[in-house]
Amino acid sequence: MRIFVTGSAGFIGFHLARLLLEEGHEVHGFDGMTDYYDVRLKQRRQQMLLQSPRFRTTEAMLEDREALDRAVDACAPEVIVHLAGQAGVRYSLEAPRAYIDANVTGSFHVNEAARRHAVRHLLMASTSSVYGANTDMPYVETDKADTQLTIYAATKKASESVAHAYAHLYDIPTTMFRFFTVYGPWGRPDMAHFKFVAAILEGRPIDVYNHGEMYRDFTYVDDLVRAIRLLIDAAPERPATPEDIAEGDSLSPVAPYRIVNIGNSTKVRLMDFVQAIEDALGVPALKTFMEMQPGDVPATWADATLLQHLTGYRPQTDVRDGIARFVDWYREYHRR
Repeated sequence: MRIFVTGSAGFIGFHLARLLLEEGHEVHGFDGMTDYYDVRLKQRRQQMLLQSPRFRTTEAMLEDREALDRAVDACAPEVIVHLAGQAGVRYSLEAPRAYIDANVTGSFHVNEAARRHAVRHLLMASTSSVYGANTDMPYVETDKADTQLTIYAATKKASESVAHAYAHLYDIPTTMFRFFTVYGPWGRPDMAHFKFVAAILEGRPIDVYNHGEMYRDFTYVDDLVRAIRLLIDAAPERPATPEDIAEGDSLSPVAPYRIVNIGNSTKVRLMDFVQAIEDALGVPALKTFMEMQPGDVPATWADATLLQHLTGYRPQTDVRDGIARFVDWYREYHRR
């Protein structure tokens, strides 16, 4: 297949592109190489991908529609996987415009490109943050999600709605996946596991929010990209009637459009996550207990039943094993 991947130098995009290349597919990456975090990490990822003769890349911003269109035209993709965007819940409190530009305008440009090329399948990244103030858990894709608590989450929900309209109007098979706290090697330095390991090795205290009474559904990156790869082959079809939609399926009654959770289906207490890091490092952490940050939620937890039904696969890496692998990578990469 010819697959166009936005955010290919990013954490998840890199892992997905590498998996697709290993399978023999042609991949055209697209990445803005922004300085939200250390660009050298993105450059290292991209250099690894460029070792494959089946990988091409374009460096440009999603907001630059002409550049995106040229890149998509050159690829003539059968499938588009849209992973690029402005990430980070907390940074959205400081720079909300960056989220509107990348996550709303940029995603609109991707929808337009998918329409022009009549792709076989458009897959787009969303987030568990769209569930917002929902308290019923585990989160199910058919739950109402209208109470976002951050600009980041709101822009992702907006991109879901725009994609649904495109799927309905232009018959574009579209899958939106909602990620749940992804971690692993080559991760972003602003993510909790990355910051915790760096601080512990340097003897600095770590900030533990809500006094440690937080729960997350931690998803190992290899599990995540395997799920995405399998979903590529599970393009939704517009149902003939609403009665044709199976119970528990988030398939739209009016469009070839579906939302799928990708999570480990395991709720892990933050303090247990910290303990896994301490054990992997062999060093106890100095902890500064803090109040909940604005826009944060005390827990996330995915119901991944639909993912398993569609693909026969469910993420299952235990957080202790995943953290051990991340720590091994971190020590090698930073020579610590």
